[in-house]
Amino acid sequence: MAVADPAVPQLALEPRDAAAALAVSLRTLWGLTAPRGPIPCVRVGRCVRYLPEDLREFLASARQKVGA
Repeated sequence: MAVADPAVPQLALEPRDAAAALAVSLRTLWGLTAPRGPIPCVRVGRCVRYLPEDLREFLASARQKVGA
């Protein structure tokens, strides 16, 4: 894993970082990744990346109302 330059904004997350952001395992993240699941990913060659806004949308859609 390369060290990110703090001067360059991070546009997409590696799978390990995306899983950590969601507080799930990599295996769970793969199960939630399209086409099997609702989280889209971006493929650049053999690399898989996740957009932070897609992770936020997934969390918002998965939110359950308490007492509903």
